[in-house]
Amino acid sequence: MLAWEVRVPGPMATRPLRAVRRPVPEPAPDELLVRVTACGVCRTDLHLAAGDLAPRREGVVPGHEIVGEVAATGSAVAGWSVGDRVGIAWLRHTCGECAFCRRGAENLCPDSRYTGWDSDGGYAQFATVPADFAYRLPANSSDAELAPLLCAGIIGWRALQRAELPPGGRLGIYGFGASAHLTAQVAIAQGARVHVFTRSEAARRLAIELGAASAGESNAAPGESLDAAIVFAPAGDLVPVALAALDRGGTLAMAGIHLTEIPPLDYERHLFQERTLRSVTANARQDGRDFLAHVAVHPVRVVVTPYSLDRADHALADLAADRVTGAAVLIPT
Repeated sequence: MLAWEVRVPGPMATRPLRAVRRPVPEPAPDELLVRVTACGVCRTDLHLAAGDLAPRREGVVPGHEIVGEVAATGSAVAGWSVGDRVGIAWLRHTCGECAFCRRGAENLCPDSRYTGWDSDGGYAQFATVPADFAYRLPANSSDAELAPLLCAGIIGWRALQRAELPPGGRLGIYGFGASAHLTAQVAIAQGARVHVFTRSEAARRLAIELGAASAGESNAAPGESLDAAIVFAPAGDLVPVALAALDRGGTLAMAGIHLTEIPPLDYERHLFQERTLRSVTANARQDGRDFLAHVAVHPVRVVVTPYSLDRADHALADLAADRVTGAAVLIPT
């Protein structure tokens, strides 16, 4: 099968991805073998290829927003059949026994493992997933539209919960890529006024099309104080900007797995009056189930830029250069 592996992490100009031919993997007894029909291109893949995230295994295949069909089942798998539509997301293993797992915070499990980081992901024609970590998918969207939901959508959903936006509240979104354009729609559907801040003119136009109350430059001041904000862009210098835009008691959630250095914060300007700064770390499986159930009833518009699998390196380079509007998705042929 065709697959892309992280050769030597570095800037996209150094071509960190390499196309290879590999045997189709064999599923373990508890796993599904999935024929990939779509795989989203996530900024986490870019961080991995660039070396912002240290690779956990040599030659790993990135990709963790995978839609496909079950091609084979392991000997211990029940409840799945060949031909079933299936989703594979970032989280692929937790211990189930630690204090975090027992209290429902499995995303913080010290033994957690991840698709496309610890194990090979979806930049390939086939992938495997433990059956307990596979998702059943809603039937009202195409494979390409569903793929970004499996990380961009899920992590945006968790970030929105962490931001504690009050009903009818004012939400600021910093950065407007794959995750943000989905999260904005969820918040708007819940009655929020959404203000978007991004350096991309095309993204600002998309934000207005999707119902945002305003869309301005990354460091612009909103026309009103915010009850909550989410920073999706991996830019630490946006943290004081977003905190300064919060009203009293507001919460800022950081949605990325990697962030550049945060400048010094001024206590009175950025944190006083009970403003809160929170991180978002991966997701629990229940986040994914809740989000997919929500969009099955309240569909979101997924803006997709498709690429054939043999152009995965181009897709990642376009993401790095901010040439992608919405979400890039790889389509194997």
